[in-house]
Amino acid sequence: MTAATNAATNNNDLVWSLDNFSHRELAKNFISRFESRLCVYSPSVEQIYTNYTINFPSSEHGKMVVLPNPYSFHDTFSNISSSTVRDTGLFIVPGALIGKSGLYIIVKYKNQSVKSVPLPIRHALKKMVRTGSDSDPFLPVLIKGDLREFDANTPCLHLHRIKLSELSTRSDFDKQNIKRAIFDKMSDLYRDADEIAAGL
Repeated sequence: MTAATNAATNNNDLVWSLDNFSHRELAKNFISRFESRLCVYSPSVEQIYTNYTINFPSSEHGKMVVLPNPYSFHDTFSNISSSTVRDTGLFIVPGALIGKSGLYIIVKYKNQSVKSVPLPIRHALKKMVRTGSDSDPFLPVLIKGDLREFDANTPCLHLHRIKLSELSTRSDFDKQNIKRAIFDKMSDLYRDADEIAAGL
């Protein structure tokens, strides 16, 4: 186990269990396609990681480890209180789930009688980016537990978001840097959506 892996495994937020997945290899394949294309948040150390790798160490059977790049300190944002992170109810799913190709975003409403209309991921990302000039832009991140199974055969990613307006300990300059970094990832996701979806 490398020093970097040791450092990550000391932060339990960066070690995700795959034990409860019906199809673990499908889950591994799915999450690997989003490596460094979505930011990862660790509540215990209050940090956002924008530059990381996803690993499945043989010594950590049934585990996935997120390894932040130790040489890119500028790609990590600190002092991000967990109180500013919100559940969105948005899920990234493979189009095959609804008989289509590509990636889609589905909203799971608490009121089960409200039916969600799947939205192609590029359309959803455009809507998110349009919030950039708002006081409360939509800034998606992943946290431990966001890799899930939508059904027994379909892995998906749940999205959380950072409430930029509630980062009271950060300067406006810092907030703009955080927003820019997350929006850059959204641009990468937009650009690579077809590549990510290929073969799912």
